[in-house]
Amino acid sequence: MSREDLKKAIRDIPDFPEEGIIFKDITTLISNPLLFKEAIDLLVEEFTEQEIDQVVCVEARGFIFGAVLAYKLGAGLVPVRKEGKLPHKTRKASYALEYGTATVEIHEDAIQPGTRVLIVDDLLATGGTLAATVELVKQNGGEIVGVAVLIELDFLNGRDKLKDTPVFSLIHY
Repeated sequence: MSREDLKKAIRDIPDFPEEGIIFKDITTLISNPLLFKEAIDLLVEEFTEQEIDQVVCVEARGFIFGAVLAYKLGAGLVPVRKEGKLPHKTRKASYALEYGTATVEIHEDAIQPGTRVLIVDDLLATGGTLAATVELVKQNGGEIVGVAVLIELDFLNGRDKLKDTPVFSLIHY
């Protein structure tokens, strides 16, 4: 099985969530046990030797990959959620959307200084959410080993917002 097989399994949904957007639907990949396993195995392989302490995953589809990666890497799992969804004291980071801003949060005690962190999400598009997550990890003193995503939309240049953070993407569009 190849990365091309993974790419072929992703369904395009035109005009979702709004006109002009082609949504990359990963449910067709993750519902296939062989393809889902292959995607996870490739992500794990990339980071097995990196001594990851915590996997920070971004709501919501990042949870799908982050939880499995944390388990396979023997790491803890730290969720980053939309504002107001975490029950304890949090740190916040905001980022620009096409029409406004959004805010994500992490528990202020979720990552200790010096903790080696892998940030995981399903998709790197414009980079706003992941850049905000990088900021949150740094605010908590975490050492970012890298960012891992299933899909990167290269034409949106989201990687540019992550500056010196290493990014690993399985599939490129």
